[in-house]
Amino acid sequence: MQYTIPPFVPQQLTALGVELSDEQIQLMAAYLHLMLETNKQFNLTAIKEPDQAWQRHIVDSLTLVPGLVEWPQNSTLIDVGTGGGLPGIPIAIALPHLKVTLLETTGKKARFCQQVVDTLGLENITIINNRAETLGQNKLYRESFDMSVSRAVGPMRVLLEFMMPLVKVGGWVYALKGPAVEQELVDAGDALCTLGGGEVVAVGAYPEGVDNQSVIVGVEKAERTPKEYPRLPGIPKQQPL
Repeated sequence: MQYTIPPFVPQQLTALGVELSDEQIQLMAAYLHLMLETNKQFNLTAIKEPDQAWQRHIVDSLTLVPGLVEWPQNSTLIDVGTGGGLPGIPIAIALPHLKVTLLETTGKKARFCQQVVDTLGLENITIINNRAETLGQNKLYRESFDMSVSRAVGPMRVLLEFMMPLVKVGGWVYALKGPAVEQELVDAGDALCTLGGGEVVAVGAYPEGVDNQSVIVGVEKAERTPKEYPRLPGIPKQQPL
């Protein structure tokens, strides 16, 4: 099936410097179609209008791609709190040289992500149905990923406790945030020091002139995370660092 792509999509991707083949664009469209159809059965997204879904789900997710494209072949990325697969699935389609793991707590959402992977034949994606606090204490996964990405999961000081323990020293955490991120970073100072954070970079997700306030925050993993972190499930949100 050939999907019609809204004209603003290729325009915005060009502005971002993101190059996709026609096949990749059609995979994005097929994913979005599956999401909006499944959303009629259970809640995956509050966005029901296709053009808005293209903007908020696909284009917003792909703003991370320019910062990830230089990672070498088979670099590993984990999307923490992926929900219906965002931003991990668009990133995996755009950058097939990466090995992408989608981490999601809710079984229905994890099963939807698996359906997408199976239907679209996305061989570089693995799904894990678990909590970040649990996975971060699992020796198979702890400090094993080159990078971690997330969006809309929580404030930075909570997000860092979910993400930082999963990333190896020398890796990076990337979070897609709103314009209030400056205060979030101030509040996250203790968490950064405690969890092994190093250099912090914050850049506008979109080029100047685009009416969008999203910010991409990158945090380097400079030192190993102390073994007591992440704390037990629920505690990072109830008692942020």
